[in-house]
Amino acid sequence: MRWALVRVSLAVTVMVVLAFAVPLGLVVKELARDRAFADAERQAAQIRPALAITTDRAQLERAVASSQAGGDGRMAVHVPGGDGARQNPPSTDPRDAHEAFDIGRRRARARDVETARRGRSAITSVPGGYALLQPTALSTGEFAVVEVYVPHRAVGNGVTTSWVILAGVGLGLIAGSLATADRLGLRLVRPAERLAKAAAELGEGRLGVRVREDGPAELRAAAVAFNSMADKIVQLLSNERELAADLSHRLRTPLTVLRLNAASLGEGPAADQTRAAVAQLEREVDQLIRAAREQGERTERPTLGCDACEVIRDRMDFWSALAEDEGRTVRLAGVDATVRVPVARPELVAALDAMLGNVFRHTPEGTAFAVDVHHSEDAVIVLVSDAGPGIADPDAALRRGHGAGGPGSTGLGLDIVRRVAESTGGDVRVGRSVLGGTEVRVWLSLDGGGTRRRRERRRRVRRGRARP
Repeated sequence: MRWALVRVSLAVTVMVVLAFAVPLGLVVKELARDRAFADAERQAAQIRPALAITTDRAQLERAVASSQAGGDGRMAVHVPGGDGARQNPPSTDPRDAHEAFDIGRRRARARDVETARRGRSAITSVPGGYALLQPTALSTGEFAVVEVYVPHRAVGNGVTTSWVILAGVGLGLIAGSLATADRLGLRLVRPAERLAKAAAELGEGRLGVRVREDGPAELRAAAVAFNSMADKIVQLLSNERELAADLSHRLRTPLTVLRLNAASLGEGPAADQTRAAVAQLEREVDQLIRAAREQGERTERPTLGCDACEVIRDRMDFWSALAEDEGRTVRLAGVDATVRVPVARPELVAALDAMLGNVFRHTPEGTAFAVDVHHSEDAVIVLVSDAGPGIADPDAALRRGHGAGGPGSTGLGLDIVRRVAESTGGDVRVGRSVLGGTEVRVWLSLDGGGTRRRRERRRRVRRGRARP
């Protein structure tokens, strides 16, 4: 927008400057020409009194020499011959009889001089400039011609300087117009840039961002609308967190009944496993309540992260008891090191439980599964694979609520995994595992989230709005 305004201002100013400067330059040139020939006419008029009195060559030479143009060698006088025969009435003064003669250097052509002797002034081009031919009546009734030479430099005297001044003024106007347009464009662009930056930050989850309400009226209105929208989003998320906490709290009543029933089972491995599972479920519900109420604070501050390998080992210990009961073979690899990922522990636990729960829920008892961890300097990859029947439509499984897992499935498990991966700038892929069943690959980026364009592209691919 800023440079568009500058370009428009440049085009308009250049057109205005040309519309005024070009005609004004031509007027200046014409005025200089008129001034030069007016001066020439004034020089020629100085010889008229002498020609009206006498045609004596010596006297005329002195008169020409006394003038400025004659002294500069730019004046000539062409006197026709006088013999008294052509006079009406004939002159009896012997001084009127003489031969035609010229005083000074003649530059005009002879036919132009003869034309001027008929009593008509003329301006004719000569080498190096122009010649003004001014006829003057003699006492004999004929016309002498006074020729004044006007060089080109006299005709263009001051024109170049005037044009340079006009060009300087035009360039100054253009520069001033560009500076003004740039300042106006900056006044428009800065609020728009702040609004775009705030929108991007809000999209990344920084719910506390707001826009300063300044600039033009339209952008102020947009800023007010953005701030109102952000406040509404914060309120809606707060209501959602409270609802999640309330719903989780309602689970405590049936959990209490389960805990009491588990306590009455007596002793034995099955009873111990049941009590351990109920205790773990109570802890998860408590953690869910705390996570729901603290979600707003975690959104506003940086995620501290957790040790992915430690979390995976802990969750595998939890699920290994059920795997043993169902006769499943479990393989765990790559979890010996300490690998920190930019994901809160409860979120990573929820993602792992969603993937492992799918294995137990959607594969027959006795189906083997494996969890592998690979890590590099910029990413951690978690692979959960099984030897089950696989997923017919992996793309649909990644879309929220579209999973077809049968009874008891909400279709939200892999969506939880996807959101955890995308919060780091990574992604989730579902494919065929080396065990013959399903493989869920979770890519957790460690470089601060990657580029926004890459994340948006991956979202479009997974949600069916674009093809990879």
